[in-house]
Amino acid sequence: MPGRFDGKVVIVTGSSSGIGKETALHFAREGAKVTVTGRSLERLQAVKKELLESGISETDFLIVPADVTSSTGQDELISQTLSKFGKIDILVNNAGASITDAEGKTGVSQGIDSYEKTMKLNVQSLIEMTQKARPHLAKTRGEIVNVSSIVALGHGWQSRPYYSLAKAAVDQYTRAAAIDLIEEGIRVNTVNPGFVKTLFHEAELGWTADQAQEFYDDIGSNKYAIPAGFIGRPEHIAKAIAFLADRNSSEFIVGQNLVVDGGTTLVLGIHAAK
Repeated sequence: MPGRFDGKVVIVTGSSSGIGKETALHFAREGAKVTVTGRSLERLQAVKKELLESGISETDFLIVPADVTSSTGQDELISQTLSKFGKIDILVNNAGASITDAEGKTGVSQGIDSYEKTMKLNVQSLIEMTQKARPHLAKTRGEIVNVSSIVALGHGWQSRPYYSLAKAAVDQYTRAAAIDLIEEGIRVNTVNPGFVKTLFHEAELGWTADQAQEFYDDIGSNKYAIPAGFIGRPEHIAKAIAFLADRNSSEFIVGQNLVVDGGTTLVLGIHAAK
């Protein structure tokens, strides 16, 4: 049975773990040829193993170790994808993270170095990848899906304001790019995930696996945090990304934010006082 993305070539940045990894696997399982990338060779090898165990041939995926914040890394992603697959149909700008302040500061006390690193990873690399992929996506009338966050939306996030600022910039860039690029047949949209169980807390905050699981259990069962009653999983976001990348399903959606958060942004702190 043919897959939904048969014949499509997809680049997923930041796809060595978490949402990016699940997105790459999801596209591959639905017939796409996928470029998987990240900085960790160990994690990339783990993704390769999962792809092979899913029955995906090595002819249908490409593993590119690269730093997406560097011009060299970006160029390698584009050139190697074109060399192996001949075209680009879909770009998923997923790479991103909340950069921990070098001195452990939070809130508006965070240093400018933390701000600069956060913006370079979450915003600048996305802009550069979009610019470099643009001529190739114009040839295929392709799709761009940017991965943002609910922290970009209309609430204050005290502890890590630079991350919120960066993701808000991603949302606004999506709107501008969508208007500009639709004239070339390229659709641009954004997915805004809520709380999702990934390696974020262990990798970025230094938590143990038990501490992270306790957090996920607590917040998932708190109806004032996630009305759906459970923590999000990477596959929830991967399926939303695939929906926006599938022109048959979402052709008339241009420059929009698809919020995938189990209802988190529908509730306010005041609700907990009831």
